Amino acid sequence: MRKIIVWFRKDLRIHDNPALWEASQQGVVIPVFIWSEEEEKEYQTSEASKWWLLHSLLALQQNLETKDLSLIYRRGNSLEELLTIIEQTHAEAVYFSERYEPSCVMRDDVIRTSLISNGIEVRSFQSNLLFSPRDLLNKKNEPYKVFTSFWKRTMQETVLRPLRVPEDMIGYDQHIPSLRIDEMGLLSTNHWADKFHVYWVPGEKGAIARWEEFMEDGLSRYVTGRDIPSADAVSLLSPHLAWGDISVRAIWHSAKGLNDTETAAYMNSSIDAFLRQLIWREFAYHQLIHFPKMPYTPLREQFNVFPWQGTDEEFIRWQKGLTGYPLVDAGMRELWETGSLPNRIRMVVASFLIKHLLISWVEGSRWFQETLVDFDVANNALGWQWVAGSGIDAAPYFRIFNPIIQSRKFDAEGEYIRKWLPELSKLPTKYIHEPWKAREEELLAAGIDLGKTYPRPIVDHSLARSRALEAFAKVKNK
Repeated sequence: MRKIIVWFRKDLRIHDNPALWEASQQGVVIPVFIWSEEEEKEYQTSEASKWWLLHSLLALQQNLETKDLSLIYRRGNSLEELLTIIEQTHAEAVYFSERYEPSCVMRDDVIRTSLISNGIEVRSFQSNLLFSPRDLLNKKNEPYKVFTSFWKRTMQETVLRPLRVPEDMIGYDQHIPSLRIDEMGLLSTNHWADKFHVYWVPGEKGAIARWEEFMEDGLSRYVTGRDIPSADAVSLLSPHLAWGDISVRAIWHSAKGLNDTETAAYMNSSIDAFLRQLIWREFAYHQLIHFPKMPYTPLREQFNVFPWQGTDEEFIRWQKGLTGYPLVDAGMRELWETGSLPNRIRMVVASFLIKHLLISWVEGSRWFQETLVDFDVANNALGWQWVAGSGIDAAPYFRIFNPIIQSRKFDAEGEYIRKWLPELSKLPTKYIHEPWKAREEELLAAGIDLGKTYPRPIVDHSLARSRALEAFAKVKNK
């Protein structure tokens, strides 16, 4: 029988995995994961994301073992490791899911050419997105630059049905050298991420359980609750999608199936809002493929000369949740504790860094890369460029979130703030969004020594807004 290497990458699951499915139908399956030089460089500071990857790999390993397959771990140059495994097993083909990060695209082209020249069959599959980002172009045969137009186009496209888990797979029955997972260089030396076990269950089973729970309880409240950080109305699937623990096509068809039934209008609204977020994820990859410098370069050229003014001290206070604006600080504390943030809070903290502190979005993007369990090159870059106003389809720069208004609107009773800022937990709701306005006796009763137990605002909102608009005026016409 033919021996086929299935090279796992960001598809760490056995359901709806085209590479695994096709290999299982044709011969002996040899599952391989390589922590490559490209990944090591790209994720070297991504402690939270590497924590997720480590545990997702362990879950995949266990899943494969139930199918009598052994996952082979390697580290180093992807092409060299694949050629070594081919020599060791006499494999005749390599199947894998496509990656879209610029460094991986170039690497995969080299690998494909080299393997084919060595007589090895190579097949790649689109499995981690709903649509191939290379295929959706506008009427001018150009990439879409406006999300609404992209959304309308995708609604005319067909999403392939997910594949089921292959049955009766045949594994390679001889020993193949493999690293132990603790030799892969994924373990953090500072143990900061160890606490994530309290909040997350990486891997395929955890992803499916989370999706089923969201379908049963959260999805109906999504459209009204997604912006309320204390509402528990979001899916929490983003880290599972980032490493492919769950199939986005399976999620799509599962949600669409509900939408096609006779459900209440509010339920259909929630489903549509959720599906729109999946398309936003697609849009991010669509942008990345066509604008590969997006992760570190403004897509609007005038932002290359934006007059950033923020200091290192201000950046550290933002990182640590010590800006003096409770909603911002609560968000940054949650990020450090859980490796995640609700989308509304991501926008608030990003806007504050960029427009209140005038610190470059690139610095914020790097911090998110280090601390998010759901770090994703495309989504992270698109989100930061959207907030900064430097992206192609972005929020206008003059839209400056007022952190106090955002706090009153989306955390009216201060539940979220009290959860993540326990030093403010006894403060009356009247002052929870603006502690500096409380009288001295009220602060004392709440156990707060303003400036010591909780900081005063790092910057005045009105002054910060004026300063940001002035900075924007210097570049908007360039």
